[in-house]
Amino acid sequence: MTIVMRNYKSYLNLVNCLECNQQIDYYPGLYGCPNCGSAWLDAQYQYETVARLWEKGADRRVNSLWRYSELLPIQKLEKIVSMGEGQTPLVKAEKIQRRLRHPNILLKDERQSPTSSFKDRQAAVAVSAMKEAGIRECVLASTGNASAAYAAYCARASIKLWVFLTSLVPAAKMREAALYGAEVIKVTGTYDQAKKIASDFASRKGIHFDKGAKAIPGKESMKTIAFEIAEDLAIQQGGNVPWQAPDWFIQAVSGGIGPIGALKGFEELYKMGLTDRVPKIGVVQVNGCSPMVRAFAAGEPTAKPVIPETRITVLSTGAPGFGYEILYKANQKYGGYMLSVSDDEAFISMRHLAKTEGYSVEPATAVAFAGLDKIIQQGIVDSNEIVVVNCSGHTFPVEKHIMEEDVLDVRISGAQTKADPGIPIDGLGEALKRLDEQVTTIAVVDDNAMDRRLVRRLLQAKKPYRVFEAESAMEGLQMIRERLPDLIVSDLNMPGMDGFALLDELKKDPQTAHIPVIVVSAKDLTQEDKNRLAGQTSSVWLKGAFSTKDLVEHVVGTLSHLEQPTEDVKTVLPAPPTKPVPKTDKTSSKPATEGVKRVVLIDDNPNDARLISRLLQTKYPLDIKQVQFGRDALTVIRQEKPHLIVLDLVIPDMSGFDVLAELRNDETLDSIPVVVVTSKDLSEEEKELLAANQVFSMWQKGKIDRQKLVADVEAQLT
Repeated sequence: MTIVMRNYKSYLNLVNCLECNQQIDYYPGLYGCPNCGSAWLDAQYQYETVARLWEKGADRRVNSLWRYSELLPIQKLEKIVSMGEGQTPLVKAEKIQRRLRHPNILLKDERQSPTSSFKDRQAAVAVSAMKEAGIRECVLASTGNASAAYAAYCARASIKLWVFLTSLVPAAKMREAALYGAEVIKVTGTYDQAKKIASDFASRKGIHFDKGAKAIPGKESMKTIAFEIAEDLAIQQGGNVPWQAPDWFIQAVSGGIGPIGALKGFEELYKMGLTDRVPKIGVVQVNGCSPMVRAFAAGEPTAKPVIPETRITVLSTGAPGFGYEILYKANQKYGGYMLSVSDDEAFISMRHLAKTEGYSVEPATAVAFAGLDKIIQQGIVDSNEIVVVNCSGHTFPVEKHIMEEDVLDVRISGAQTKADPGIPIDGLGEALKRLDEQVTTIAVVDDNAMDRRLVRRLLQAKKPYRVFEAESAMEGLQMIRERLPDLIVSDLNMPGMDGFALLDELKKDPQTAHIPVIVVSAKDLTQEDKNRLAGQTSSVWLKGAFSTKDLVEHVVGTLSHLEQPTEDVKTVLPAPPTKPVPKTDKTSSKPATEGVKRVVLIDDNPNDARLISRLLQTKYPLDIKQVQFGRDALTVIRQEKPHLIVLDLVIPDMSGFDVLAELRNDETLDSIPVVVVTSKDLSEEEKELLAANQVFSMWQKGKIDRQKLVADVEAQLT
């Protein structure tokens, strides 16, 4: 959907860190406090200006949540990703009112959202923020509904999404996310373990990790629920004001993003003088996962983690963290209540709601209505108070027969117990190691089905790689562009487009030019064929003339980046490739695409090197050569004359300071800009030494501001 709005503008002013109270200037891609590292950030706006604009109601320029653009964090209209989310109905629950003998109960029907849950609001703003920040790949941990919402919006924005779900999440929800093209990873463990694995996976791969309620987009999106309720309630009550807040807002809670966001929205309306109150927040959890309710009952300002024991997996966040503290403080300030219900009470409420109001909801939504029954029957809500319940979602299942199963399964060793709710680190480490292998993808392109399957069986017998097959070059080209595999194995003799033409198409596209290609073919190669393949492939293997073991080991070596040559491999096997010197990353085996900037990355840690490479290529493709040793790096630099050098200071054969000294003593290399990225704690004397050697910028590993690093690199390369 294209957003057509006049006078669109965000009045975002600055950002507060909720944990250390640091004030920060906002920029797209701000996802953590530079002072304390916390992800709990809060956007602040020019409220006096917005109050004047909204004093007669929000401008009805568009029928979606983007009508509240003044108090949303997206600053560029063209970056908005929308499917008409928001503006869901506020409906009187007449039969519930009669049954509970309470005249003012309303339902906010979020089932009407594009993927049928309130998480579409979060996905719309979060994905728009990613697009504005230039993020092209994202990792998400979810208990269910967010996975479908993010998958749909990421598909619309052409952002690759990795979704980590627990094995308890219904298969229909997994299939729904997969239907939108997300990479779905099933974790046999708790949601908090899945979130930990997702976070570590994102860090290792250098991919953006969505932090939900902690980050600015998540919370800001949910406050639009409050804005809509206040506008619609004013109309329904027939008063003379354009905004009216209810007395209560009730929602079932897992991590708390819904009520946290709605709370902020109501607080902003009150702060601007548009309403006369901030509603009391009713938090409802399930008995088997109620850390907030337990802490509230004990009068504790912080909640202790629990091991979830509930069939309602959407609400199975065992460690709510700072989210509870926000809601607890709101309870102390404005009033409110927290209570829990059993799974069975929720299921009874779900059936009752469908039979009386005609609303089919998922169990997580029914928890809120079971809580409503209790909170009114216990007299906590006065009879004259207006209550709004968030009818948060109804997800329609994706029929199994229309979706192939394509879900990765990660099992964690070391089961948890109630007595020991901590995450088993060794188990997570092994799970991540297996996951690294499972997410490695290989495309096999060959018109001979038997040869394709043979290659697939050989590779999967060695490692749990995901292997995708294509029976023609055209089909393979489309599959490669969609999946962007780590490696391609291709035949040359194919009908229609042959393997040579496939290679030409791959190398012309910056998105696929860097992917190593191994040719396995029965074609007798002429000298002209060899010339065409030169610089296009990682290696060439002649069918029937090589050891299958050698081929498999070569593939594994290529994917592990342990034996990659600095120049293109041109050897026609059966002889296996010789060990190259110096060692470089797989990106070094590609030819430099015309116009693409060259970067030499000097780092002996392959995980760090891969992370940095991904960060640097968030804006545009780069020809990055990763070198592990200082002496080898100097050789590569003299050969390549790169546009930029990224240097670690702790490398095996010589220090980064020595590398810098040699660069500055060579007048042909002296002008190449250098960015230092290191884990070394630098003394003031060392910082001065780096500055004297004209280092453009210095970054500490683990404390990198990704947006600014990319901006620094971009400034040097443009």
